[in-house]
Amino acid sequence: MELVKLHPLFGLEIRHVNVAAPMAESIFSAIRAALEEQALLLFRDQQIDDDAQIAFSRRFGPLETTISANPAGGTLFARQSNLDMATHEVIPPDDPRMIYQKANLLWHSDSSFKPVPAFCSLLSARLVPREGGDTEFADMRAAYEALPEATKHRLEGLVAEHSLAHSRAQVDPTVLTAAQKAEAPPVKQVMVRVSPVTGRKSLFIGAHCGRVVGWPEEEGRSFVRHLMEISIKPEFCYVHRWRDGDLVVWDNRCLLHRATPYDGARYQRLMQRTTVAGDGPTVPQYR
Repeated sequence: MELVKLHPLFGLEIRHVNVAAPMAESIFSAIRAALEEQALLLFRDQQIDDDAQIAFSRRFGPLETTISANPAGGTLFARQSNLDMATHEVIPPDDPRMIYQKANLLWHSDSSFKPVPAFCSLLSARLVPREGGDTEFADMRAAYEALPEATKHRLEGLVAEHSLAHSRAQVDPTVLTAAQKAEAPPVKQVMVRVSPVTGRKSLFIGAHCGRVVGWPEEEGRSFVRHLMEISIKPEFCYVHRWRDGDLVVWDNRCLLHRATPYDGARYQRLMQRTTVAGDGPTVPQYR
């Protein structure tokens, strides 16, 4: 197993590992330790199908079931694709499934709108466009550490409200049905998380984060926008340019990510994501 840095602050490419093959516990333990420290892992040239991805993902912990609004709703996968998997035809851009996916262009942490937010996500590239469709990642540990001490002090004990409806409303307030909104009501999350392994603190915000609990709404939104501007500075970000067969694993507790656009009329794209559930809520009310 060879480890190659992807960015000065975070991320490793792990070479000479086939995640679909039987793997010794010592190898997986090294992979898990690398994820805790580096927050993002890249495996190139993986011949992986759905069953193999599920099996490898489960080594990190129990998997989430995707909410109904996602094109693969009700399964262990969250699909990012412009392909209808039943007909193999390209989905029209005005289809609700494509409008829903436009919110993936916003910086976010997967499942922060759930009472127990996600631990890590595993995204495999099955079909990649020739241009566009990259994924950007931002290190929220480095962003927190760069904050002035006064801002860190201000963040102590703050809780924010996260909701799927808030992130989707930034794209189209009508894309979610009433039933889909009811499936994922707003939840509360701490604004600063602490790694149980490294002890490092990270900002926990993103597109699902709508307001600061106990603050006037506009003041809270303004504060979140200010934190986001700091967090996505180029020095904190890594851009992943996908190749067919890539598998990327990232820690949602301390990274934000977003997709970049691609020409869905010219290119097909199929990405399959499994999401590993977190080990508990971030605020006591959900325990």
